[in-house]
Amino acid sequence: MSERPRISACVITLNEADRIGACLASLAFCDELVVVDSGSTDDTRAAATARGARVIEHAFEGFRTQKDFAVAQARHDWVLCLDADERVTPALRASIEAARDAGFAGAAGYRFARCTEYFGAFLRHGNAYPDRVLRLFDRRRGGWRAGREIHEHAVVEGNVAMLAGDLEHRAYRSLDDQLARYRRYAAMMAVDMHARGRRGRLRNLVVNPAWRFLRGYVLRAGFRDGWRGFLFACMEADYVREKFARLWLLQHGGR
Repeated sequence: MSERPRISACVITLNEADRIGACLASLAFCDELVVVDSGSTDDTRAAATARGARVIEHAFEGFRTQKDFAVAQARHDWVLCLDADERVTPALRASIEAARDAGFAGAAGYRFARCTEYFGAFLRHGNAYPDRVLRLFDRRRGGWRAGREIHEHAVVEGNVAMLAGDLEHRAYRSLDDQLARYRRYAAMMAVDMHARGRRGRLRNLVVNPAWRFLRGYVLRAGFRDGWRGFLFACMEADYVREKFARLWLLQHGGR
């Protein structure tokens, strides 16, 4: 009988001292913990080391590139990639361990649902859930190798299976944190779209945010998450509006 596959957990960080401990604790079942830090000024590296992680410092060049670098540092071919604000739930851990014990038979990678915590409760509807992400894969058959640096995603060559259980996403420390992140992401997305030749129109400032709100809040039943669902849908619409405003300005020489 062949030895069961080993898993390297890969996490990228920047000033995550308050969250990296819980993230790594949820990954304790993995055979290796790799943390790639891009210059934290808090105690992130010390906290990760205390949890048994191998910490590597590497300058940030983009989310996709940083995650690709982290995967390259792993000692094992099967990798589980998380952000510092994510945690593997017991149900998801059980699914991963069962797949591992079966030798990851018939799959090059696995998806699972990501559930976002939003001001004290988890969103269960709308654009937020189920946010199915590919985070467990055989790096010999895929990885963070193509696509944009922002809103990055892994790809594999071969079958991708689904696992039961949620990945918890504790994304925002506060509304200010969410707004700051959305502003940063909107700027990065506008630059990426502009570089790829995407053209923005003034109508995008009205139509695209309205569609994002309608799709998430109404068609995908975000309203069932109460005031949190409404606020989340509003923030998403504002993000889309800013993204296209920045793209339109880039096309016209604005900053």
